[in-house]
Amino acid sequence: MESYANPEALVETDWLADRLDDPSIAIVEVDEDTAAYDASHIPGAVSINWTSELHDVPRREFISGAQLGELLGSKGIADDQLIVLYGANNNWFAAYAFWLCRLRGAGNIRLLNGGRKKWEAEGRPMTTVGPTPSARSFAMGAERPELRIMRDELLASLGNGQSRLVDVRSPEEYRGEKLAPPHLPQEQAQVPGHIPGAVNVPWSKAANDDGTFRSAAELRELYESAGIAEGGDVVAYCRIGERSAHTWFVLSELLGYPAVRNYDGSWTEYGSLVGVPVER
Repeated sequence: MESYANPEALVETDWLADRLDDPSIAIVEVDEDTAAYDASHIPGAVSINWTSELHDVPRREFISGAQLGELLGSKGIADDQLIVLYGANNNWFAAYAFWLCRLRGAGNIRLLNGGRKKWEAEGRPMTTVGPTPSARSFAMGAERPELRIMRDELLASLGNGQSRLVDVRSPEEYRGEKLAPPHLPQEQAQVPGHIPGAVNVPWSKAANDDGTFRSAAELRELYESAGIAEGGDVVAYCRIGERSAHTWFVLSELLGYPAVRNYDGSWTEYGSLVGVPVER
């Protein structure tokens, strides 16, 4: 059976359950619902609010590597600890945080396979009591700008065959019938549609019903059948970059594709540009 290219990118729920008191491990919850942590969380876990802590507000940009190091240190996390990220909904925002940590230079990091969904389904312990960590030092490694593609480079690559585009939104968003997932407002600044040449492989197809990732063989078939085989440059995008970070994790970490980039500007940016080509 084909194994993941980087199996160390994941930890399983039973592995973590046996190590909840291990001081060498830092557990971090990152959820779309930023109130979920207060309702219940894995014992010992700290929370990162993706809206207010991972973005350099008020502008639309992520915090710098130095700022991320300060944030992690303020949560009581040191650079010699293993960071285990988890969240709800197939770990989509946990994968977003994973990608950002890789981009900014935090390397010793993993995802909890199945995230909150699998942990709770197995009856694992949850708590409402948060830790009271003391600030620690977190030194970031070298940044990895090759994991990200910006607007101008993306526009320059259109039509020249240099990059294969994967639109990981729902089929309705890809076809231009919706501008966002159904639970979010549909009136947006951008026009509907997708980037010309992009194929549609919804991000959620990479997960099993219990929230875990599908097998390496299943994942490879999923993307190869859509024309996204290993080799060459691959760019994933969605609406704001979080679902595409999940696909980036699959292609880069689990399948080992050598050149995968996340276009975190995604459709919110591209669909608002004047004069760019759009397909429906």
